[in-house]
Amino acid sequence: MWALTALLLLATLEKPILSLHPPWTTIFKGERVTLKCDGYHPLLLELRPISTLWYLGHLLLPSHKKSIEVQTPGVYRCQTRGAPVSDPIHLSVSNDWLILQVPYTPVFEGEPLVLRCRGWYDKVVYKLHYYHDGQAVRYFHSSANYTVLQARASDSGRYQCSGTMRIPVESAPMFSAKVAVTVQEARHSAAVRVLQVQPCGAPLRLGRRVHSTGAGGRGAGILLVRGGYRHPQCPETQSVAAAPGAGFSPGPGLHHRPTGRSLGSWK
Repeated sequence: MWALTALLLLATLEKPILSLHPPWTTIFKGERVTLKCDGYHPLLLELRPISTLWYLGHLLLPSHKKSIEVQTPGVYRCQTRGAPVSDPIHLSVSNDWLILQVPYTPVFEGEPLVLRCRGWYDKVVYKLHYYHDGQAVRYFHSSANYTVLQARASDSGRYQCSGTMRIPVESAPMFSAKVAVTVQEARHSAAVRVLQVQPCGAPLRLGRRVHSTGAGGRGAGILLVRGGYRHPQCPETQSVAAAPGAGFSPGPGLHHRPTGRSLGSWK
């Protein structure tokens, strides 16, 4: 039973969360940023200290620390033992005088969108313009972020900034490279999504894994995460639910009611 429980925990671990500090995906050549890998580690699996694997593209990096400093451009990912690989972070390194910085996290409808036009090693940018798909959308006398308080799908597109710098005398207008920004659909409000549950005696389909309820159903049901549901005609069948964003939806004709359960269990 312990072996089955361990396998279940391994199968349901979430991806570690990879974060970037400061949160901008473009930096100047010679600068460093910090990547941090946060993941959930069940006590059952902590037989030895948890180490972190770091990837730059397909290259395995030598560090096993929870956070690392980097300055090389590329696609970074991390992984903790027993968990899937994290979502990627794309880091760009520029040798230009002016860069347009955008956050590494996705921007959803209704949330703020913040863009930062930055001069070489934080030199003040004067006569600052921000552009959206080639059209000027905001002017500042000197360095300032451009913020859309509640982003919409129409705010997606290619952004750019321009301005002058005193190096030591005021330069001609300089332009940053264009950066693509996508505003995604609003986050789903549902706390969980229910997986498809077949009639009594049929298999429970958990992604690519199939667990049969058997004739009686007892001893085979699995409750994966909190807030599951129970089929009203199969009281012996355990609930099956998925975390938000798992990409599952109830099958047709499925009726369910909350069970109030909060932890994985067997019966």
